[in-house]
Amino acid sequence: MNEFIVGDLIYDANIYDGMNTDLSDLQFYMRWLPNNKNAKILELCCGTGRLTIPIAKAGYTIHGVDITSSMLDKALEKANNENLSIRFTKADIRDLNLSEKYDLIFIPFNSVHHLYTNEDVFKAFWAVKKHLKPDGQFIFDCFNPNIKFIVESENILKQVAEYITDDGRQILLKEIMRYQSDTQINCIEWHYFINGKFHSIQNLDMRLFFPQELDHYIKSSGFTILHKFGDFDEKSFINSSNKQIFICR
Repeated sequence: MNEFIVGDLIYDANIYDGMNTDLSDLQFYMRWLPNNKNAKILELCCGTGRLTIPIAKAGYTIHGVDITSSMLDKALEKANNENLSIRFTKADIRDLNLSEKYDLIFIPFNSVHHLYTNEDVFKAFWAVKKHLKPDGQFIFDCFNPNIKFIVESENILKQVAEYITDDGRQILLKEIMRYQSDTQINCIEWHYFINGKFHSIQNLDMRLFFPQELDHYIKSSGFTILHKFGDFDEKSFINSSNKQIFICR
């Protein structure tokens, strides 16, 4: 076990959904779905089904995996509301064993940042490789580290979100961060104010991956990088890109 965590409140399904309404990545992932609607798709770290549900509605068979029960319960509720039959599984992607192989496996929404050690990264990538068909594709996205932004944001508590959840809670969220250069962990604290009162401080620790480092991890895990994009519009990855988006085989 390591010391890095994500706070329980961050994975409260209604608080999570209220915070994460942006679907700018959906059209990107839809463009990279197999042409064959009979293809088998696996989404790792699927959360509450933000992408899973629309992909299933498009006629694909998709299997969602997440480690958090509350998120999967919400995803299943959404699927049932849409009369969709989607298989959801609670599992840790580092030791995944589904006894199936897939045409496409993807890890969206910066989820790889919660693989805190090199061992974690390799275990997850090897698990993907084990579950991928020989001609299948592996896609994931993450941030391109901006150390200047992180350093300038250290010790400054700033507001990052304000919204109302589906169950009627008024959420005000403030953030402060500090970067550990020895572990490459950006230690983020989210200060939650609920219905006008301070509620708690929740950790959101994220491992940062530098571009050449991450390229090496992918190739060392037995994948070929077919494309590396800097945004969801598929512009080439450059120094100023906000994202690292990989299409691998």
